[in-house]
Amino acid sequence: MIQLTETAVSKVRQFAQGDAGAAGKGFRVYIQAGGCSGYSYKFKMDDPREGDTVIEAGEVKVFVDPKSLMLLDGCTVDFVENFAGSGFKIQNPHAKGTCGCGESFTC
Repeated sequence: MIQLTETAVSKVRQFAQGDAGAAGKGFRVYIQAGGCSGYSYKFKMDDPREGDTVIEAGEVKVFVDPKSLMLLDGCTVDFVENFAGSGFKIQNPHAKGTCGCGESFTC
């Protein structure tokens, strides 16, 4: 299962309210091959797809495809704002290493 912090839920709701194209959609969290360490985390507002795991996080529906779930199960998604920037960050117990920028990981 994937968890979203209260801050992440709040930010997803804020983004969805500010984007007319996001009305009625959920928050997709997925893995894409690439990045300097092998896999990259990706996020977007999307519709559910066949085979997705659907997770309720506050008022947000989170969609995860089966392949991504294998690498994301047990993760926590947070939203971080600091002097270096802002964005969604994942704490992943499966990651054995990350790149210097923290945007990709290895398993």
